Amino acid sequence: MAEEQNAAEPLWRDLVGRRLRDLRRERGETLTETAGRAGISPQYLSEIERGVKEPSSEMIAAVLGALGTTLLDLTTSVAGDLRPLAAPVAVGGAYALALAA
Repeated sequence: MAEEQNAAEPLWRDLVGRRLRDLRRERGETLTETAGRAGISPQYLSEIERGVKEPSSEMIAAVLGALGTTLLDLTTSVAGDLRPLAAPVAVGGAYALALAA
């Protein structure tokens, strides 16, 4: 059962990548423009956005800085993306959130 839930959970890198792509596109920027300000290659930024690479916290911070936003904003957005997938479940008399399968 736990394996089924884990298989249905989105990967953090996918959610972060999608959010970074959305932010970049909202600004009307190309991969090259954003990557240049972040100090990384456009290819690497593309891989981050597609969820292919698991970027370090330093890389995420550099991209966020280039996009004029913060880690708090990114984390809040990703949490918002996860919230509809979560369902309360009873755990030892208390309630916790579990990702819906």
